Amino acid sequence: MKTASATASAKAAKYLAVLALGLSALGPAQAQSSKIAWLSTERIYNESRLAKLAGDKLAEEFKAREKAMQDLASRLKSASEKLEKELPALGEADRVKRQREYFELDKEFQRRQREFREDLNQRTNEERAVISDKATLIIKQLAQTEGFDIVLQDAVWASPRIDITDKVLAALDKNK
Repeated sequence: MKTASATASAKAAKYLAVLALGLSALGPAQAQSSKIAWLSTERIYNESRLAKLAGDKLAEEFKAREKAMQDLASRLKSASEKLEKELPALGEADRVKRQREYFELDKEFQRRQREFREDLNQRTNEERAVISDKATLIIKQLAQTEGFDIVLQDAVWASPRIDITDKVLAALDKNK
């Protein structure tokens, strides 16, 4: 019995020590006020001069492939219309052959379209990473000079009073 009560007393003492430490830690934290800032990463990725230059660069880079995709889509549509029109008059062997050709063309279109989207997404992410790296340096400098304790991004809502997006955009566009 003596061991069980000694264990309970030890646990209670530990609990009280942890509680006292926690309460003592809260005192200084409540005495200080934190300086918080917020920014919209979407605005950084959409409105900065770097983002617009990256968008133009990607458009130029993928222009030829996009044209090829449009041409293939046009061929697929024409093949579909032609097959639909001629299907009733075709014999069984020709019908199967033409349907197979159409499905192969459709499969090729789907594959190229998927590859196009994947490549475009990858390149977009690469360009955004460059913008993000530059913005992060600017944000860190801004936080140090203006004394922010924390900079948040992508909040559900934030007061315009703590929004530093315009400052970051201006610094990004200046440093370009």
